[in-house]
Amino acid sequence: MQFSPVVRGPDLPEAVAECSPTAAYVHIPFCRRRCFYCDFPISVVGNRATAGFENVVERYVEALCREIRATPLTNARPLASVFFGGGTPSLLPVAQLARILEVLGERFAIATNAEIAMEIDPGTFNVEQLRGYRTAGVNRFSLGVQAFQNELLELCGRSHCGQDIMASIEIVRQVGITNLSLDLISGLPHQTLVQWNASLQQAIAIAPQHLSCYDLVLEPTTVFARRYQPQCPPLPSDETAAQMYRHAQQVLGAAGYEHYEIGNYARAGYQCRHNRVYWENRPYFGFGVGAASYTNGQRFTRPCTRTSYYAWLDAYEAAGGTIDVLPNTPTEELLETLMLGLRLVEGIDLTALAARFGSKLLGALAPCLRRYEGAGWVEVVAIDGSSSEVGDRLPAAGRLRLSDPEGLLCSNTVLAALFEILS
Repeated sequence: MQFSPVVRGPDLPEAVAECSPTAAYVHIPFCRRRCFYCDFPISVVGNRATAGFENVVERYVEALCREIRATPLTNARPLASVFFGGGTPSLLPVAQLARILEVLGERFAIATNAEIAMEIDPGTFNVEQLRGYRTAGVNRFSLGVQAFQNELLELCGRSHCGQDIMASIEIVRQVGITNLSLDLISGLPHQTLVQWNASLQQAIAIAPQHLSCYDLVLEPTTVFARRYQPQCPPLPSDETAAQMYRHAQQVLGAAGYEHYEIGNYARAGYQCRHNRVYWENRPYFGFGVGAASYTNGQRFTRPCTRTSYYAWLDAYEAAGGTIDVLPNTPTEELLETLMLGLRLVEGIDLTALAARFGSKLLGALAPCLRRYEGAGWVEVVAIDGSSSEVGDRLPAAGRLRLSDPEGLLCSNTVLAALFEILS
């Protein structure tokens, strides 16, 4: 299977300029079915062989390519990361994924050492397909396992079973994938600590380079939200959910995985470079249904259905790739920087924070942070790695972070208090 080569740029260092996006997210909305916890903008297509699916996909891919071509060339450097999310990107034929990458390369250029990642679901790909994705340029795969117990998978409305997971792992090994991430969910209905530990142990035995462990959130429009009430059986209690979080941190840490973000663990050198763009509040492109962009200080999200997205795209092209969105205020930028940056275990660089927002805007945060510092949830780490204190004002250097695991467990409480001060 032959593809046109992606247009490549020079190698990029890890640090990229913040003035222009060097990351692109591409949304592939197609799914066999909607999982009971999912509120993402997707299109349920059933079996991939369904009549008409090829035409639906072709129209959508062509729209993506149109949007990419219509996007103003604001970035001065090649893309350092591309992420295909969904939905289920592994329902996309290889040739069409390759075409999207080719258009991205033509429009922006893609760095030689770029991370090109895609989400894949068990039971939706074969050996030839996975090899094709690699030939097209994909070098990181994220497998949506969620759980290893068939009863939990069925309860979630997943389209795969445990046997599909292991068959997919065998394909990954056969193809020789060397950058694999697994997704798991804790806090599921009827899920026990014993089951959660079993899933963690099975994931460790598979030995991926990266693990994402998400705690279930009852989104309002989902099947789960209609069926269950927060903090009520059969959902695990808040304390049990917290125990699951602590257990993952302990077990995965002991297995050699670095806990680098609230729900993410990685072997050395395998942190998700694309997601770090979000957590460091750097600009990025988004393309496709429901995708969000952050460019020129402006955040905007595309319509969440294919029909409305196509209409939006017509208007976007007619307007020459311009959007009518007000840029964030400095206070909004600070709130978002805190909300995203405090998800990272390493926290936020205080020198960079002060340089970006000024001491006056940051000064109001100290009393609130000092209160949670006393509770053991907030920490300041000096440049030499020693502990420091918030004091009457934030230190001029070092890093502000939430303690692991207790501060990260209580991150919503800390962030809510900071939002109240700055709102």
